[in-house]
Amino acid sequence: MQRRLTAILAADVVGYSRLMGTDEAATHQTLKAHREELIQGTIVEHQGRIFKLTGDGMLVEFPSVVNAVSCSVAIQRGMRERNLNVPSNRRAEFRIGINLGDVIVEGEDIYGDGVNVAARLEAIAEPGGISISAAVREQVGDRLDLSFDDTGDQRLKNIAWPVRVFRVRWEKSDPAAFAGSVPLSLPHKPSIAVLPFTNMSDDPEQGYFADGLVDDLITNLSKNPGLFVIARNSSFTYRGQAVDIRKVASELGVRYVLEGSVRKSSNRLRITVQLIEGAGATHVWADKFEGQLADVFDLQDRLTESIVGAIEPSLRRAEIERAISKRPDRLDAYDLYLRAVTFTYANTATANDKALWYLTQSLQVDPGYAIAHAYSAWCLEQRFFRQGFNPADRTVALLHAETVLRHGSEEPQALAIAAFVHANLTHDYETAISALDRSLALNGNSALAYGFSALVAAHSEQCERAASHALKALRLSPHDQLNYHAYAALAQACLLTGQHENAVKHATSAIQSNPHLGVLHCYLAIALTKLDHIAAAETVVEHLREVAPGFTIQDFVGMGVWGPAAREDFAAMLLKAGLRESSTRSH
Repeated sequence: MQRRLTAILAADVVGYSRLMGTDEAATHQTLKAHREELIQGTIVEHQGRIFKLTGDGMLVEFPSVVNAVSCSVAIQRGMRERNLNVPSNRRAEFRIGINLGDVIVEGEDIYGDGVNVAARLEAIAEPGGISISAAVREQVGDRLDLSFDDTGDQRLKNIAWPVRVFRVRWEKSDPAAFAGSVPLSLPHKPSIAVLPFTNMSDDPEQGYFADGLVDDLITNLSKNPGLFVIARNSSFTYRGQAVDIRKVASELGVRYVLEGSVRKSSNRLRITVQLIEGAGATHVWADKFEGQLADVFDLQDRLTESIVGAIEPSLRRAEIERAISKRPDRLDAYDLYLRAVTFTYANTATANDKALWYLTQSLQVDPGYAIAHAYSAWCLEQRFFRQGFNPADRTVALLHAETVLRHGSEEPQALAIAAFVHANLTHDYETAISALDRSLALNGNSALAYGFSALVAAHSEQCERAASHALKALRLSPHDQLNYHAYAALAQACLLTGQHENAVKHATSAIQSNPHLGVLHCYLAIALTKLDHIAAAETVVEHLREVAPGFTIQDFVGMGVWGPAAREDFAAMLLKAGLRESSTRSH
């Protein structure tokens, strides 16, 4: 096996399938002319060698990185001149990616990650643009009269590690010549553009419905101060166009793009929606929503609510993945907070400590960061209840929570978490519910806020509010990893109102959502004991001992939620199910 370090250039034509579908013969002849009259000669001039041709692209090897970049610029300049008098829908525009890497050589062919990375860089390049790896940028240095835009670490398809990517700019004296190819800087929070939805029905009335739906989506997303949302007037300029998502994201300066379609079938409407990460045009989330046409305005409201509710956890997951893949020396307060979030949700002692480490680093970078204070409070509250009731954990948790609550934070997620912690540690439910209502006023589509509100209501025995807000959380985000909050609230509300069979159902759902949280097993054991299913309740207690060794009735009652009568009743049921009353050691 022969190996060598070499520069690889990958290129292909934007919208090749569309061009072939419009006029196959003309497209073939045009590309052939471009290759023969411009591309092949330019490659030879720069000492390159084409080692693989595809229908619309090529892979080229260069012994010199500088030659590879010079060649790519010459090709793109030449293509721009050749396209000057060509209608925009018939232009052949190339994307180019260049990487420097170790490759395997077999005869005339080349393989390996060095080639694969080049191909993936080409895939994220702008039409008419060039993307290069950090290795290429370092080798070029100041040898060429070019500018380079650092786009940060990118997750490339099927590449196991993040790659730092630069976009090449030339002709500094003519910024307009590169308009659309230089990306706007991204905001320091999740950013999204909602494109006009496509009307897939013959009925033009559904076009008005689709526009109204998008208007409502943009309005409701804009209510969340944790999101940067492009205004309607900008996103609607893409109406009726066959858009390149990467180009849209670059032109609007957003990380995510939401697109969708509306189709009428008989008396029903189907809305299909997909959320796409712009730089790599990769799908983050997709779903479809249906409803009866009988009351089209009610349907529009319900669809808007469902879509907005589903977007939030999808964006959260995507942002966490992006932060995890980012180089440690490039992390800011937001990235550090995102790295903490995934450990916060794990509900284990080890994960909790890791989350607190990241949150501490985040607050060192930005001491006033409300969301980092809120998550710190939540982690310490978890540690207080599950690791020995250490008074210091309670004190510091309340300091973080009150930092959010007392300083008038307008960050709805931070308010919801801080209110939840405050309620659990002080049992001041009036203050907590007031803060939760303020959070929901700021963002009425937050499943997280509704879930916490449901739990606080259940703990204060406001069963109607608990059930209503829990069901709202589940409707907004039916596949959320935090749904155990809503199911736990429903289980408690059912226990408090004597609906024991429903309590079994909801407690089981809560455990399926988060099997590591011991208190959920307690709810199930209580409900089964109430139904006189003692053997089943004893089995649940055995599972509880595996999840939370040393957990006792004293620990359960020590949470201090509900009134004295409910606590006494639940403790009696747990004793009957076989849970120990107390222990001399902490868990």
